[in-house]
Amino acid sequence: MKAKIILTALLSLSTTIVNSQNMNNPNTNTSLAPVEKLELTQNWDKVFPESDKVDHSKVVFVNRYGVTLAADMYKPKGATGKLPAIAVSGPFGAVKEQSSGLYAQQLAERGFLTIAFDPSFTGESGGTPRRVASPDINVEDFSAAVDYLMNREDVDSGKVGILGICGWGGIAIQAAINDPRIKATVASTMYDMTRVNACGYFDSENTAGQRNAKRAAMAAQRTIDFRNGSYMRAGGVVDPLPEDAPQFVKDYYAYYKTPRGYHVRSGNSTDGWNATSNLPFINFKFFGYADELESAVLIVHGDKAHSYYFGKDTFARLKGDNKQMLTVKGASHCDLYDRLDIIPMDEIAAFYVENLNK
Repeated sequence: MKAKIILTALLSLSTTIVNSQNMNNPNTNTSLAPVEKLELTQNWDKVFPESDKVDHSKVVFVNRYGVTLAADMYKPKGATGKLPAIAVSGPFGAVKEQSSGLYAQQLAERGFLTIAFDPSFTGESGGTPRRVASPDINVEDFSAAVDYLMNREDVDSGKVGILGICGWGGIAIQAAINDPRIKATVASTMYDMTRVNACGYFDSENTAGQRNAKRAAMAAQRTIDFRNGSYMRAGGVVDPLPEDAPQFVKDYYAYYKTPRGYHVRSGNSTDGWNATSNLPFINFKFFGYADELESAVLIVHGDKAHSYYFGKDTFARLKGDNKQMLTVKGASHCDLYDRLDIIPMDEIAAFYVENLNK
């Protein structure tokens, strides 16, 4: 009995101390309310036409690192009740006014509440320094979008999925591995950003010496950036376009540097990422636990895409009968950015319907 009294007193004292710390220590503030004031464009400034079948609005939410993310929300016009929801992002270096917004709007036309969000440090989202990427924070961005969707009154919290395009396709799958709330994931024309940075395109730079040379160059740039008090940008899609550029670079140019897809807030359209941004992607590997992913995945890829090997190799690592690979015959990497005559949007929507309802 005496021991029980002492234990109860200790627990009571512990609670008192914790409560006192919560009142007096600003570091224990757990508010998830946005703390960054974002400048959100209210005019329609997308690279695709506005649909008359959906309602569009701007929303913000906060990730686990305190970065306030900006998103465009698309909701079927006249929809009532709780809807299945999908968070969309990508391509890597793009903004929500480009491909991800198009996908989100198209899926909203098919009955989903969707958000297309700008990743941390990019577009209209918050965070400093600008134009830096992180394999950890960017995976968290998807989970933060899920946090937001699951707490909306017009969303069925048991029916939330994600969709990633290009580099964000790989990030989406990695997010799904880590976050079992995500019921279904689509990766369209995906990259594995950790592989391409560590090993080069087509694994052509896959030696310790080549990786160490990249590390040394970016480490040296860090020293220069600190000295200058600013971050050097790596440049977006090459402009002017060299005549001998590989076809996939020409395809990127045709999207990001022309009225088809150019957007002033897109790093790929303008001056690119910080020159040291890719450093952590060399040091991390996605999909180490891909065989443990239980939720549904659909990988969509064109068989003419230079990135096709990312999709095929990642799919081979997934286990279970709820994993699918859809190959679009004749499609290149950028065809799946915005070509609605090629993007299998009805099949993507059907995948979500089937797997979000399980």
